[in-house]
Amino acid sequence: MPVNYIEKTAAELPEIEGVRLFVAQAGVKKAHHNDLTLMMIDEGSTVGAVFTQNRFCAAPVHIAKQHLGNPKGIRVLVINTGNANAGTGASGRAHAVEMCAAAALQAHCQTEQVLPFSTGVILEPLPIGKVMDGIARVIPCDWHTAARAIMTTDTVAKAAHRRAQIGNHHTISATGIAKGAGMICPNMATMLGFIATDAHVAQPILQLLTEEVANASFNCITVDGDTSTNDSFVIVATGKSKQNQIDNIADPRYAQLRALLTEVALELAQAIVRDGEGATKFITIQVNGAACTADAKQIAYAIAHSPLVKTAFFACDPNLGRILAAIGYSGVNVNTDTLRLYLNDLLVAEQGGRAASYTEEAGQAVMKNSEITIRVDLDAGTASGTVYTCDLSHEYVSINADYRS
Repeated sequence: MPVNYIEKTAAELPEIEGVRLFVAQAGVKKAHHNDLTLMMIDEGSTVGAVFTQNRFCAAPVHIAKQHLGNPKGIRVLVINTGNANAGTGASGRAHAVEMCAAAALQAHCQTEQVLPFSTGVILEPLPIGKVMDGIARVIPCDWHTAARAIMTTDTVAKAAHRRAQIGNHHTISATGIAKGAGMICPNMATMLGFIATDAHVAQPILQLLTEEVANASFNCITVDGDTSTNDSFVIVATGKSKQNQIDNIADPRYAQLRALLTEVALELAQAIVRDGEGATKFITIQVNGAACTADAKQIAYAIAHSPLVKTAFFACDPNLGRILAAIGYSGVNVNTDTLRLYLNDLLVAEQGGRAASYTEEAGQAVMKNSEITIRVDLDAGTASGTVYTCDLSHEYVSINADYRS
């Protein structure tokens, strides 16, 4: 079960004007399960997207990148689970285009106005016949149903909603869903994330906004250090709020909207970590006093990616020298004499060694909590960085050993 995360109900996920959702049971991996989702978008909406940086990126990622800049805009997102359509070469790209064509037929738009997304097993041909048949049979649904339809090894549907006043008179809404539980590491993570807002944003500005939101959320999480082939994060802005268009970053509403969308994205991103395969602990790693943000993030990820650190937290074993070792091999030039390490508010290490006030019993007491903060104070500058991760349990091995069964 996820760490301190409760699945949202349909009533907690209001519709966004200008977006319609549909699902179908295509039977890509198993029968009697919604595994095909369409998100139809009203004409005049804008779309921003960022994708995995894995060089072996999946066929739908290739096609989505090509279609994203369509001058007529994007009208449909089509998502299948159960098969990643990755490592499938030219035939996989052809199948991704076929998905787009079938979805375009449903929405009465051009094939190039569709973005395709797939998630599931890599290196297996996409059963395109089942996908095409599913697209032809979609039925309307709500955000909660769509969130469940995009799940793979997730144990809960991940969704979030926020409302806020942008500018002087307009209330803006945003609703989002995401999937992901394993093979999670930037940039980005094996996740799909989709947020829709009724804000009115010019496409180039929305693209920049999407990148900034991703960097503050989905690019701050890791479960196992593996970067997937299919990661995609999309923001749709329908403009239905009737506000004047945000067309430059100097507009005060830009920062307000960014804050709103980051709240949604961060809740989704943290939900992925909370639902990390086999996770029993949600761990926040804060590195403060760094010379630059890059250094802070580099140290945080070194800690978060260490199997020895992660298994120690699963076992509630205060073998905290593992954290110091990870900091030391992170590649950042740290002054070990000024560095301080904390578990929550418990000082663990300072002046190059164990803190005089620290006891193993106190460390173990902190590690028994389901939510823990590792804080590293470097005393080398004013920059900071935060990464969210989880522990590594026996169940993680079992889930991934049995994934294709």
